Amino acid sequence: MNSPIFKEITVLFKFVQDLFSGVQKLLMPPKAYSWQTLIYLSVFSWAMSYFSIGYIKDIIAFSGWVFLMAGTAWYTTDDPLRVPGTFMPVGALITSFLVSAFAFRHNVNLVTPKTIVYWPTIAAIITAIPEFFVGTGTKSKATLPKQKERQKIIILIAWSMLISCWIQFYFVIDKWLKEYPSLLVDNFQNSAFVIKLEPKAKTPQNGAMILNKIQPLIEEQIVTRPWSEVERWLLEANQQVGNLGKRMIDKNLVKYEEQELWRIEPRVVNVNSGYRLDILSIWTGPSANKNGFYLQKSCRIQPIAAVKQPENKNAVAGIECDRTSKFFLGSPPPQQ
Repeated sequence: MNSPIFKEITVLFKFVQDLFSGVQKLLMPPKAYSWQTLIYLSVFSWAMSYFSIGYIKDIIAFSGWVFLMAGTAWYTTDDPLRVPGTFMPVGALITSFLVSAFAFRHNVNLVTPKTIVYWPTIAAIITAIPEFFVGTGTKSKATLPKQKERQKIIILIAWSMLISCWIQFYFVIDKWLKEYPSLLVDNFQNSAFVIKLEPKAKTPQNGAMILNKIQPLIEEQIVTRPWSEVERWLLEANQQVGNLGKRMIDKNLVKYEEQELWRIEPRVVNVNSGYRLDILSIWTGPSANKNGFYLQKSCRIQPIAAVKQPENKNAVAGIECDRTSKFFLGSPPPQQ
């Protein structure tokens, strides 16, 4: 009489046996000419390339890629699962990704922007190739698809190329925003192409950074200097501030393409017992606002001794600047 424990052991043993048989069937090729053989050859090629050097290493690694792409394509087309709404096999997506990664890899980076851009188009081409052959194996021959099939192929390739164009457009916009980060302050609500997922930037960081770099340099040239010299300096403020601005832009924005689109200008205004120096960081690049935008940091310059002793001709200058920059939409105020 069989005990319940013996029955449970038998069922468990049968489950393990079936699992092992399934794994063995998957891993062990039923014959030499099979997709498993190609996959194993790709693994073997990469292992051998690791111990090789020079052009031999590249040749063996190239062979590994070829075996991997061929094996994957074979396996995924045995019983193809279609992408919903199309006749494209899911295996074509997998194979095309491997082809794109191999063709557009860069050094150690297998996935590059070009890999993603060309992926849909390559997948469509791989899907279309079998339509130009009839038969299987060595008995297949080239033929021209029927008119209905040709229409399906053209539509599939056209849609895939359109998707590639949109992906490429994303990378172009992303590159622009990295090279011209000041564009992030613009309003893209009316754009049919650009959707901003992150919150809108309140001020362009590069423009504010340049003003913060210039401020201490201007303070050094003004503070405690004789008042008469400061007034002469203010008369030449356009040249003085402009030179400082160009130097700071060239030094701090060297990694950005937008460095040529910023310019620094001063505005000197007479106030009670002194002057107000407005330092403007002006954006000259494209903008959603037709008049552009600019940032402003104001500094108040006064003769220190003039407060207590107005008749003192030996007064020196004091300067006090705003801590933060102000952002303005529109054209900067005119020179006075």
